[in-house]
Amino acid sequence: MSVSTAHHHHGPHGHGQPPFLAALAITLAYSVVEVAGGLWTGSLALLSDAGHMFSDALALGLAAVAARLAQRPAGHRHTYGWARAEVIGALLNSLLMLGIIVALVVEAVFRLHDLKPVAAPGMMLIAIIGLMVNAVVVWIMSRGEMTVNVRAALLHVVGDLVSSFAALLAGIVIYATGWLPIDPILSLAIAALILVSTVGLLRGTLHVLMEGVPPALELAAIGRELAELPGVASVHDLHVWSIAPGRTALSAHLELDDLQRWPAILAGAGKLLNDRHGIGHITLQPEVRGGPGSHPSVIRLWPRGVRPRQ
Repeated sequence: MSVSTAHHHHGPHGHGQPPFLAALAITLAYSVVEVAGGLWTGSLALLSDAGHMFSDALALGLAAVAARLAQRPAGHRHTYGWARAEVIGALLNSLLMLGIIVALVVEAVFRLHDLKPVAAPGMMLIAIIGLMVNAVVVWIMSRGEMTVNVRAALLHVVGDLVSSFAALLAGIVIYATGWLPIDPILSLAIAALILVSTVGLLRGTLHVLMEGVPPALELAAIGRELAELPGVASVHDLHVWSIAPGRTALSAHLELDDLQRWPAILAGAGKLLNDRHGIGHITLQPEVRGGPGSHPSVIRLWPRGVRPRQ
């Protein structure tokens, strides 16, 4: 039997370059102001926020490079193109965020054991300006396409937005009551809040890199739908994975009763997978039922469930 493999491929999804550079310039400039303000006021919340903003500048730079690489077309060495550059950028930014969280927690714990005076009025002024700056950067970032890469960079900026608010709140409490522990306590609260979002994003990027089935799709259901196509006896070696978020690929072997019906089956399978599941890159291989290409040991997907072939 001759083996035929068919591809239905959607090319790289081009999207405009997100406004990373404007956000980077604003973030980097104000981080210098916050470092000076944190040293002047003695506020850990401001210094940690400045550290976040420095990391944001790095994160935005990584995201800009990844977004540019992702727009490169497919070639002989990278047949899927560079779409996963954005996923790798998101992974690096997630790991960077975890490092910042650890450093923030360590510093907050040390500060709880060695409280230092804080200039609350100056702290509040710088925090208010930081809050406005971060709000502008969030607005700039949210206008672009929300890819996993943009989400990772935006997570840094949102973390800064929360940090600025916490610094403002800490300044108000210290100014009103003189209670210094509020500064490191709020820093710990910020770290915990950002950790939840960072872990979620990290899990998502690792899932893509490990070529897991996209969360919105169910492998068994797709197998059953393919097996229910007229002329298909069973489906095996079914794989579904993400080339990058929004770009799903599938490969499978379809066992047929009659190889002559393959062109119609191929067209029906391509339309089913694209229209119902949004799968644009499809590779299907036909096999004659009971022929030399069959493999009795593999698990096959049948119309009424999943069971081993007898």
